[in-house]
Amino acid sequence: EVQVVESGGGLVQAGESLKLSCAVSGFTFDDWTIGWFRQAPGKGREAVSCISNTGTPHYADSVKGRFTVSSDNAKNTAYLQMNRLKPEDTAVYYCAADWVRGSCQDEYEYDYWGQGTQVTVSS
Repeated sequence: EVQVVESGGGLVQAGESLKLSCAVSGFTFDDWTIGWFRQAPGKGREAVSCISNTGTPHYADSVKGRFTVSSDNAKNTAYLQMNRLKPEDTAVYYCAADWVRGSCQDEYEYDYWGQGTQVTVSS
């Protein structure tokens, strides 16, 4: 059984940092792609970042230069380091995992999702 579990969300002030973790189990981690998505109140889910099984990262324009995605295959865990957070980054952040053949920023490429973790950035 595949399990995806996020952690690390919280309440911070604008300009501060948070690091999200995504622990996965039930599949060969280094064969899969990890995607990070977020959903703000009243909005649709949007891609934030993803890292392919080759280690190639991708970022949404809104987070480039502030967020860094990484993975530790030995720990079956992916991370999203979020720096210089802004109030508009406030959302529930989701981690997703799958064997992605298309764009890793396409949410429909993923069958396995975590429960989400709340990130709130105050101004």
